[in-house]
Amino acid sequence: MVHSTRTPAWSWSLPLMGLLLFAGASTTGFGENFASDPLSLAIAVAVVPLLIAAVFAAVYHADEAANVTGEPVGTLILTIAVTVIELALIVALMLTGKATATLVRDTVFSVVMIITTGLVGLCILVGGLRYREQTFDVTSAKIYLAMLIVLTTLSIILPNYTSSAPVRLYSTSQLAFISMAIIALYGVFLFTQTVRHRDYFTGVRHGSDTHETGQRRILFSIFFLCVALAAVVLLAKLFAIEINAGIAAIGAPPSVSGVIIALIVLMPESISAVKAASRDDLQRSLNLALGSSLATIGLTIPAIAAANIFLQKPLVLGLEPRDTSLLMMTLAASILTFGTGRTNVLFGFLHLVIFGTFLFLAFVP
Repeated sequence: MVHSTRTPAWSWSLPLMGLLLFAGASTTGFGENFASDPLSLAIAVAVVPLLIAAVFAAVYHADEAANVTGEPVGTLILTIAVTVIELALIVALMLTGKATATLVRDTVFSVVMIITTGLVGLCILVGGLRYREQTFDVTSAKIYLAMLIVLTTLSIILPNYTSSAPVRLYSTSQLAFISMAIIALYGVFLFTQTVRHRDYFTGVRHGSDTHETGQRRILFSIFFLCVALAAVVLLAKLFAIEINAGIAAIGAPPSVSGVIIALIVLMPESISAVKAASRDDLQRSLNLALGSSLATIGLTIPAIAAANIFLQKPLVLGLEPRDTSLLMMTLAASILTFGTGRTNVLFGFLHLVIFGTFLFLAFVP
């Protein structure tokens, strides 16, 4: 069967609708006063579901390519696609001119916390309830955690202890050096994951395709992935206006915008990770979850640093003491959780308790 007939209609039609909506919004001058304009209000209502649909479509087509290439390349395709979506939302908020100076820090911190506590905890809990215990490659988990400790320290903890710039900021030269260090470290990690020690991350591969069928699937998936990502990038600017207006209306802390971005971006990927855990493929769940947290830092911080040359926005990267404590507790718990290569429901519930604490304090600091 030709793959195009198996591609769900929603995965390409909804992103196309999103592109048409953006074109219509551009001609109507969609702005922050949309609540007083019936047409702009209708556009605002349609933006959120179409943006979420475009995010799901992008991850769906990335996952299709992942099924052909297998682990760990498939997971890499998925995580990079998700990171591009996240970058689009962050830059869109920054371009509105009303993004907080801590937006990048809040988003990166939120992604790391949501993944390492909420998503990891849910995957372990689901797998533990169904299979009592699950196993994974301990070496791969150690690599993920070692990378996560170094990347989080360089990007959102170390700025609190430098003196060349005001508190919680890197100077221009420091930001350039840290960005290059992060890129180099993430590049070596990708080489380790996909070439040098690929067997640490392979897990269980379900099914395979012939070479010809696989080529067709990848071509279709990449094409539709580009369409979906284009819709996400363009709709993100409209969504950014809504986020700013919504947070101001309810009087929520500015850091909530980072949590919202992270939750939207990680929603479809989280579903894939939980499904993998329910199939007793915890290795793929960890590849998706922890790989995304590394990609978020390894790609977002350098990309935003480069974009900031043109945007000229202050980048407050250093965490508040409360958030630093939460991050340290999470990393310490993760080291113990992944130290034996076996998990159970207690570890899953422990991570979910930390996640609940993080989420509560985001709204009630």
